[in-house]
Amino acid sequence: MSQVVVVGAGLAGAKTVEGLRERGFDGRVVLLGAETERPYERPPLSKGYLQGSEEREGAFVHPPDWYATHDVELRLGTTVASIDLAARDVIDGSGTRTAWDHLVLATGSAPRRLDVTGAGLDGVVHLRTIDDSDRLRALLGAGPRVVVVGGGWIGLEVAAAARAAGCAVTVLVRDPLPLARVLGPELATMFAELHRANGVDLRTRTDVSEIVAAGDGTHVGAVVLADGTVIDADLVVVGIGAAPRVDLARSAGLRVESGVVVDAHLRSSDPAVLAVGDIARALHPFLGTHVRVEHWANALHQPATAAATIVGADEPYDRLPYFFTDQFDLGMEYVGYVGAHGYDEVVVRGDLANRELVAFWRRRGQVVAGMNVNVWDVVDDVQALIRSRAVIDRDRLADPDVPLGDLL
Repeated sequence: MSQVVVVGAGLAGAKTVEGLRERGFDGRVVLLGAETERPYERPPLSKGYLQGSEEREGAFVHPPDWYATHDVELRLGTTVASIDLAARDVIDGSGTRTAWDHLVLATGSAPRRLDVTGAGLDGVVHLRTIDDSDRLRALLGAGPRVVVVGGGWIGLEVAAAARAAGCAVTVLVRDPLPLARVLGPELATMFAELHRANGVDLRTRTDVSEIVAAGDGTHVGAVVLADGTVIDADLVVVGIGAAPRVDLARSAGLRVESGVVVDAHLRSSDPAVLAVGDIARALHPFLGTHVRVEHWANALHQPATAAATIVGADEPYDRLPYFFTDQFDLGMEYVGYVGAHGYDEVVVRGDLANRELVAFWRRRGQVVAGMNVNVWDVVDDVQALIRSRAVIDRDRLADPDVPLGDLL
C-alpha cells in the first residue's frame, strides 16, 4: 500500500491530505504537526478572531472528527527531527520512523525575532500561532500602551485590532513608509494615512535599539529608539517578517534557495518529495520564474496540485499570487506579481483620497498586478488583464466609466 507523509499540520498540510482523499488516493496518509491544536488557518489570528468578530472554532480547517472519518493519521505534538531520503523515512523527536513513498513538506514559516537587549522580557510577543492570538486578545482587552515593531501586514493588522480595542498604539517602521517594499510609495502612503487617521502614532525611518524593563525588572516598560527617544509601553508586538522553515529540507540534502526549490508540479530536487505553502519556491508557468509567496492563498490552493502530482495527474500550479487585508474600514485584495523587474507606474482608477479604488501596476504598458480597495468583485477581471499581457491604454485603464471587462 502506498504511503504519503505530510510534515506540517497547518492549512497547507490539512488541504494536502484533503486533496489526496478527494483524488481517490486510498493509501496510508499521515499528517504530522508540532502544535497540539488540529490544523487551522492563520489570517483570522490577526484579523477577525483577534478583533473579536469571529469565533475561535471558525479558524480550524476541518471539524474534529474529519481526520478519523477520512482515515488520516493526525499526529499532533510531533516534531520531525530529520528526513532519511535513502530509507524513505521521517524520524520524529522520539526517534520513531515513519515510512513514505511520497513526502510533502508543509512546514511554514517562523516569525523573525528582534535582536536587541530586552527582547526576551515579558510583554514582548509575536503572533504566529492560535495560542499567540489568544494571549494577545487577552492582553489587548486590558487596554495597554502598545508598540508594534514592523510595518508589514501583520504589524498593521495588529495595530488596527489594538486601536479597535481602545489601546494607545505606536507603530515603528524602518522604511520611509509601511508596506513600501510591497506596494511602492504610491499606495503605501494610503496605508500610512489610514493608520494616522485612526489614531495610530506611526513613526517611520526608525530603529529599535533596546527594550527596557519596568520597575519589576521582568516586564517591558519602554522601547528605546536608535535616536534615543523613549516610548513607554506595556506590550510590544514584534512583526518584522517571517523566515521559511527549511532546515529539514536543507539537512536532507534537498535544493534550498530562499525556500525549497520545486517545479511547477511542486516536486523538489527529489521528485518523491514535494513542498507546499510558505516554504515552496515554485516555478510559475505564467510568470516564468520561481516564486515563493508567504500568503494564505498559496497554502490553500497549492495542496491540490501536490495531491494531483502524487496521484499522477498533470496539473501544474499557475495561480497568480493573491493576498488580502482588513484594517479599520479598509478592505483590500491584491493579485499579481511585480517581481524583480519592478514596474513603470501605478495607475489609479477611482478615489484614492477616500480609499475606494482599483490600482494597477504596469510595466511596458502591461498590467502585472492589481489591488482593489473597498471595491469588490473585480479580481477575476484584474487577473484577466494580467494574463492577457495586453498593452492597455492608460486613460481607459484609469477611467471608472470603462468596465474592466471592456479593456481587452
